[in-house]
Amino acid sequence: MSDLSIEKQAPYYIQFYHMIRQMIFDGKYQPGERINETQLAKEHNVSKSPIREAVRILEKEGLLVVENSKVFVYEPTLKDVKDIYYCRMALESFAVRLTTKIASDQELAELEQVLADTEAAIQAKQDDNSIITLNEKFHQLILTFTNNAHLQKQVYDLKGLIHYFRVLNFKGNHRAEDILQQHQLIFSFIKQRDEDQAAQEMINHLELDTEHLVEVLATDDEK
Repeated sequence: MSDLSIEKQAPYYIQFYHMIRQMIFDGKYQPGERINETQLAKEHNVSKSPIREAVRILEKEGLLVVENSKVFVYEPTLKDVKDIYYCRMALESFAVRLTTKIASDQELAELEQVLADTEAAIQAKQDDNSIITLNEKFHQLILTFTNNAHLQKQVYDLKGLIHYFRVLNFKGNHRAEDILQQHQLIFSFIKQRDEDQAAQEMINHLELDTEHLVEVLATDDEK
């Protein structure tokens, strides 16, 4: 079922966690699809215990749903998208405001380099996962440079769903270029140390993401 193999070096539950998580992001497990723990255990010749532990972690992240002892892949709703992105708007607009205020010139250079790397990746026509990782890094660095562990934890608790929505958000023409332009605009105000405008552009960016995701989910529902 999976191209990924189970190795003995890491604890089994960690390996199953990463395997199932990646299969969800890659679309090998579809939203609403049931995951059969017994079948997985037989396929990999292990007990169900590590699989159950992996499921527990993924359920906490919001990527799996357990109903009547059955495990299903999380199926996003329009309300979920809006709720998660409203949280991101509140948390990340404050994060960019704080980073704009306190980040060192060296840290700003790191952000600028990520944007340069993203542009190079797009021009080289690298795979979507590579570009999504760079987009993720831009947001993560902004959070890191706040030096606020409590703020970082609030966003970290949403990391599974945020990444899942990022993957969905990449559907459509010219998404890589559109997102890069929005990131470049945010950074231009960070570099100018304009806290208000940097925060507003982050909100605008996440609002555009929300609108696009609503369109993607609506289109998927029509298929």
